[in-house]
Amino acid sequence: MERAVVQITLFGLLLALATTLPNKDNWDIYSFHINSTVTSRYATTVISSRMANRMDESKEIEFHVRIPKNAFISKFRMFIDGEVYDGVVKGKDKAQQQYTEAVSRGQSAGIVSSVGRTLEEFKTSVTVAAHKKVTFELTYEELLKRRLGKYELQIHARPMQPVKDFKIDVFIHEKSDINFIEVKGGLSTNVLANAITKTHADKKAWVYFYPTEDQQKTCDSCGEQGMNGDLVIVYDVKRDSSMGDIKTSVGYFVHHFAPSSLARISKNVVFVIDQSGSMHGKKMQQTRTALIHILNDLAEDDHFGLITFDSSIFHWKRELVQANKENLESAKTFSREIRERGSTDINGAVLEGARMLNAHPREGSASILILLTDGDPNSGVTNLEVIQSNVRHAIANKFPLYCLGFGFDVKFEFLETMSLQNNGVARRIYEDSDAALQLKGFYEEVATPLLIDVTMTYNGGTNLTQTNFSQYYNGSEIVVAGQITDNNIETFTPQVVAISRSRKVTFSDTNSTVESTGTESDDHIQRVWAYLTVKQLLEKELLLSGPEKENVKKEALELSLKYSFVTPLTSMVVTKPQGEDTDVLLKPKEGEAPQDRRSFGGHGHVHGHMHGQHFTRVVDLISGGSGSAASRTMPAHPGMSAHPGMSVHGSVIHDITEAHPGMSEHDSDIHVFTEDLILDYDFATQVSPTIVPERETNVPLSHRFLIKTENLSLPLCFDVTGDVRLKLLHHPNRELSVNGQLDSVTFGGFQRIVIHFKTDLSVEVATNEITVREGQSMSRHSGQTYFTNGRLTVIRRDQEIDVADGDTRIVILIHVKDGEEFLWPVLRQQPSDNTEGILALKPAVYEEVQQTPSTKLKIKDLEIDVTRANAVDYSIVSPPTIDCWLMSAEFALQRSLDDFIATQL
Repeated sequence: MERAVVQITLFGLLLALATTLPNKDNWDIYSFHINSTVTSRYATTVISSRMANRMDESKEIEFHVRIPKNAFISKFRMFIDGEVYDGVVKGKDKAQQQYTEAVSRGQSAGIVSSVGRTLEEFKTSVTVAAHKKVTFELTYEELLKRRLGKYELQIHARPMQPVKDFKIDVFIHEKSDINFIEVKGGLSTNVLANAITKTHADKKAWVYFYPTEDQQKTCDSCGEQGMNGDLVIVYDVKRDSSMGDIKTSVGYFVHHFAPSSLARISKNVVFVIDQSGSMHGKKMQQTRTALIHILNDLAEDDHFGLITFDSSIFHWKRELVQANKENLESAKTFSREIRERGSTDINGAVLEGARMLNAHPREGSASILILLTDGDPNSGVTNLEVIQSNVRHAIANKFPLYCLGFGFDVKFEFLETMSLQNNGVARRIYEDSDAALQLKGFYEEVATPLLIDVTMTYNGGTNLTQTNFSQYYNGSEIVVAGQITDNNIETFTPQVVAISRSRKVTFSDTNSTVESTGTESDDHIQRVWAYLTVKQLLEKELLLSGPEKENVKKEALELSLKYSFVTPLTSMVVTKPQGEDTDVLLKPKEGEAPQDRRSFGGHGHVHGHMHGQHFTRVVDLISGGSGSAASRTMPAHPGMSAHPGMSVHGSVIHDITEAHPGMSEHDSDIHVFTEDLILDYDFATQVSPTIVPERETNVPLSHRFLIKTENLSLPLCFDVTGDVRLKLLHHPNRELSVNGQLDSVTFGGFQRIVIHFKTDLSVEVATNEITVREGQSMSRHSGQTYFTNGRLTVIRRDQEIDVADGDTRIVILIHVKDGEEFLWPVLRQQPSDNTEGILALKPAVYEEVQQTPSTKLKIKDLEIDVTRANAVDYSIVSPPTIDCWLMSAEFALQRSLDDFIATQL
């Protein structure tokens, strides 16, 4: 029976396959509720969506929600015809078997995937009989973090249609009086502000959001499909006791420590700024802007240092100096002159920053080391474990290291591990218009240290979460949870010892702070302890290896299973009525590309993300694109919005699924799969066609290709001129070949790509259609397409085509330039043996042997004159312009270009 697919999306935009929304008269969300209860900063949120199938036939209904990344899903259930179907949390290894079996049958497999800066998406589906109803109910839990003197509870709703019974209820109950409460976000402005009711009484607060159907259609981010935006509840509590709040309940406690009225500690801070070539353009401009603002915020009794680095290290001054007016003006002048160039020596730079702090001890002050980088170490020491070891020994637990990873070209886990090893944290800075504000915002969080060497002790306590903290900053909060030995609150004695300026301070006023909540909140405090313990064990795992690492993983897994948390170690198996596919929901790690397979509209649809080598080609006019790009800002590629959907590391492109905040509901992917072969493309926003003046046809076009390198700062590039057919991939043993015909678009790509499978099956991809030829038969497909034939799978979603065959997967991106479209192939998964072609080229290896009067590179035994040029990297959804070493095709390929020319498609 034909099924219609309905997408119900809460918490943001969909990255799933774009579909036409069903007629509102055929289906109905008759109730949509979000209920969030915050008890002592711990939020439990329940999303309930009730739907009715108004059609005379069964249909599949999808349920999408977006939850904060910091949260753990703890419950999911569906109510159908009086039956309850509960999700079950299992270890990822056990759930993976069900996941793999479902995928091998072409069935659905759900996912929890990262989207944007702060959210993850949960999605699943179920078939609903004619004129029947279904209720979806999802529960997730999170501990709200205090930043800059406030807690924030974020709720994002997009129900895809106006709902008669729509409401969001938030209830906050704190032990201390609530100091203030505000409601922000896109759903709190203009006409929707009238739908918000806010009540505040001592220790309790309520926020109600009940928009009418008309209000849901008339706000700034509303329309016929209803609302789309955030509701953010912001609050803080009064702090009457310097010891903070301690709540106990039948064997467990949680301690919130955030003393106020403390004198600030002057700080010693060294900023270590990456100025390598990859920081060119807007990133460096934003870094300079943020750095100048940060320097303005330094207090006069602070001391600071400033280092920039590429393959070399550059000092503003070699020692720390006081932040007086003269020094600050000099440092700002230095900051304005920072220019990007060269490669990236993270090891040398961080060690020099540590040396400067170690050489400048000041009693009663707090030292901080801040690293900002956008890439991987490719100069000096490049072994990540050696760098981490060097930095750990240099810092020796004397001060924290904070690592800021700019964009998606960084190995974020490397930065995170290095930060955690040195009592700091890592933060990703998103490449966006507000990057400078992100940098400044992070600095503000650590700008005012109030305590150092904080030690929390709990006599009569056991199984404690983290109890030692290098520094406590104004506006933040330290949270410790644990178990009370033998549940004996009489012998339970908490104490905090720390350094304030140059003196030791002790906090031990427990008479008014330890509060037993009886039995009502037993589960709540226990779950706070479990939540914190699992979070910290997952961080600890990054720092360990061997048996210790496995023991920590085992402990985290056992707690996750006991408390039904969906974590990176567990998965939720969504049970459904008999005969329905099983969904397995996996929580990603930061920066990790999620797996995602699901059936769509009653047909087998597979969506996945794989990593593989690829060869990149970009197009450029012969008359342009040459010369050094280091001293100028490269324009964004016209028609494409910035999207950190992919990051490049050497010759390997990793598909990152954190969606750019600017992406719209029209953003989509195209995928092609066959069995274990998966190809993947992610595309940026759609571009409306524009009228382009007719250009001269006698101007020769040069299509510029990039060959990525593994550890060198610049890739190689070469030009191919004219209307040429290229061999992209050839695998004789598999009877697989891929050829492409270059187009005539300025800075373009391919106009046609043909994939041959054996002798009688081929797929021809153009920007407007896909043609499948099998023997004497031929079929054409336009728009959204899903096609499968044995091992071959082809999927098109708007601006991407995904083709898979066995262990090979190619994704073909569709780019738009001046209203004209062209194709760009990316090899997502490469066959394991005996492949040739442009897409199968290995990373370039070369040595720079001469810089003046001209640059020479040594490739194998040949020395080659090269020119520093630039090229557009079309293998990335929103293609950047990057520097490269320009040379002839023969030198770059180490073969004749004729070997890559195809006589026919």
